[in-house]
Amino acid sequence: MSGRARLTLAAWGATLMASGALLPLVKPATWIFTAAFVLALVSGVGTLARRAPLARPLTLLAQLAVALLALTVIFAREQAILWFLPGPQVFTHAADLFAAGAEDVGRYAIPAPDTEGIRLMLVGGVVAIGLTVDTLAVTFRKAAPAGLPLLALYSVAAGLSGGGAGWLWFLLAAAGYLLLLLAEGRDRLSQWGRVFGGAQRSARPGSSVAGGGGPTFAPARTGRRIGAVAMGVAMVVPFALPGFTGGLIGNGDGEGTGGEGRGGTISAVNPLVSLQDNLRQPEDREVLRYRTNARDTSGLYLRLVALDQFDGTSWKSSARPIEAVPKQLPWPDGLSQSVRITEVTSNFVASEGYEQKWLPMPYPAGRVDIDGRWRYEPAGRMLVGDDKQTTKGARYTVSSLDVQPTSEQLAAAGDAPEKLLREYTKIPASLPADVKATALQVTQGARNDYEQAVKLQEWFARDGGFRYDVDVESGTGVQAISRFLKDKEGFCVHFSFSMAAMARSLGIPARVAVGFMPGTTQTDGSVSVGIRDAHAWPELYFEGAGWTRFEPTPSRGSTPSYTQDNTPSGAATGPARPEQSASAQPSAAPSASASCTPQERRLGDCGPEEEVAGADSSGGGPNPLAVVLIVVGVLAVLAVPLLPLLWRTRVRARRLGADGATLAVWQEIIDTAWDYGVEPDESQTPRRTAARIVSLGELGGEAADAVHRVARAVEETLYAPNPRPASGLAEEAARIRAGFHATADRGTRLRALLAPRSAVRLRWSTAAWWSETTTTWSTRRDALLTRATPRLRRN
Repeated sequence: MSGRARLTLAAWGATLMASGALLPLVKPATWIFTAAFVLALVSGVGTLARRAPLARPLTLLAQLAVALLALTVIFAREQAILWFLPGPQVFTHAADLFAAGAEDVGRYAIPAPDTEGIRLMLVGGVVAIGLTVDTLAVTFRKAAPAGLPLLALYSVAAGLSGGGAGWLWFLLAAAGYLLLLLAEGRDRLSQWGRVFGGAQRSARPGSSVAGGGGPTFAPARTGRRIGAVAMGVAMVVPFALPGFTGGLIGNGDGEGTGGEGRGGTISAVNPLVSLQDNLRQPEDREVLRYRTNARDTSGLYLRLVALDQFDGTSWKSSARPIEAVPKQLPWPDGLSQSVRITEVTSNFVASEGYEQKWLPMPYPAGRVDIDGRWRYEPAGRMLVGDDKQTTKGARYTVSSLDVQPTSEQLAAAGDAPEKLLREYTKIPASLPADVKATALQVTQGARNDYEQAVKLQEWFARDGGFRYDVDVESGTGVQAISRFLKDKEGFCVHFSFSMAAMARSLGIPARVAVGFMPGTTQTDGSVSVGIRDAHAWPELYFEGAGWTRFEPTPSRGSTPSYTQDNTPSGAATGPARPEQSASAQPSAAPSASASCTPQERRLGDCGPEEEVAGADSSGGGPNPLAVVLIVVGVLAVLAVPLLPLLWRTRVRARRLGADGATLAVWQEIIDTAWDYGVEPDESQTPRRTAARIVSLGELGGEAADAVHRVARAVEETLYAPNPRPASGLAEEAARIRAGFHATADRGTRLRALLAPRSAVRLRWSTAAWWSETTTTWSTRRDALLTRATPRLRRN
């Protein structure tokens, strides 16, 4: 196999290995085989075009054409001319697929289904990256810059997965890039002929250092060792460095696992260590101040985030789709019109020192007016900042519902929907048996889920002998719950998590809300919320009332009225209940059949037609055109610093390509010396120029002799009556360049590689071309005017 063919295969493999990080994002991952096939076609066409040989721009155009034809056959053959030629309908269909794919990205959580739009985005993106890698590494023989598109591919996957692409995918992508570099290095070594590694180490007859079955070349061995060490360091060092993540309230969360993703999902968060730190603050700093028209603010808890996933180690938020903030938030899940509801409007002002990506607001909110880049998560009814958006100094207005169910309504609640019941009653297999046993013992005699929930709340808050203490170690796993039930001391985290876990063990849907208690009313009528008001509480689901707050933590917060004995019976009527046109209601009801209830429609049990009819046409996913422009812009920005390097590499290859071009090789030697700090002097003869280069460049040995040999060849070319064709000049130029590299310091080497001084010739040639072009056009314009003036005068 030739060196270029080996390099082509390495570029193809490196692209697919970097694409492996995208596999966990979509299920099933069969799209990777389509991308591999199309990329193989593109690489094969590139190999044939380079053997022809075609000019480099023509090679790239041929590869682009084949990629377009292949994608047309796979994704748009029904719209194509003769099933493979792209026409206007093909591009229209592709734009529609991209739009559908972008909408699907914003709609589905990871792993997303393998829809046609998502498949086109994945296959097209991988082929585009693969074509870029092939062009840089094989066509232009520069494998190092090819790492940039590979890095971009891996970074996109890591970003969409919330930073959780996994060490295996990183290792695979890094190994692919290393193989590409080794293939290029081997190709370069092969151009020098046989490489001798030194004297024989063995006296055995027939042994050969450079034989085909002998040891590996020393440079190759060194490259592999360096690559293995670099990959090992990249894998180990991150575990030794402290992380820098944003916490729930101001500081880092201590054990958080991420934030929101711009790609359309919210990843898991664990804010508990930060919550305990805030409760331990020696000074109660204000984080929020608000005014509200609520008559009683004791139940106006400000909710940040809902933790609904318990894996036995910690409680955290599930990865869910997010979307643009709707003008009117949907009606809360499970909330019936028969429950007493009062609409409340509150105006909030966040402190300049309070930076949080989650927006504090009463639950359930019906409308939120706020400026900035915010996104909405429907399942938890939460607002999360996008693109580093935080609450710092934020001013916003929230219209929320004060839901006031009665004890009779909660006791008579029907069964929760099966889908919701399965998701919110999951408990880990590692949950100790004593947790459920204690829950059964505490709730003995309860006739329904409501009475069980009240008994649990009263046991934690009053009857169980628990003590509130913020200095207790904040654990969130199953062992911490078991220890808390035994020691009976902790703070809001222990109470809320334990009650939620016990409720789930009894079959009651439960989750944990984290945020702030209502705060303290000031003399001017405003309410101040301090850092010590940070709190966590359980929310239990009851059909008809939706997600309902409970307060098991003693001496903290307020006990909900619907859990007390003096709860009024019956449903309230009259003005206390908003009408259908109230602003907290959805602005328009979806047009569905009468047999499909709103609750079934929200849970997706009405069939595909109702789901499509109720979908938000605006979509929450990114604009595909914006994504393409951003990617192109990023690649352009990354390529700008490499332009001198790429131009210099291209010029060097052109000059040294023809072995008999003596003057071209001499020009390359002069520019090489210029790159390493020896400025050219056009007034000197070739012999004087050679002496000057050797002296100022501090060359010696083979490099100095090579300069003088090329100078004599230049003199013969210029002055001899019948100059003899010179040979081996390209090798001489390589020796001279190696000599400069050996004598220069590190800074000079980097300058010569990344910002070569001779690249100024590009600016000179561009200026000369522009001057010549403007002169030509000016001359033609004057000639046209000269011919046209007599005719105009006659007319």
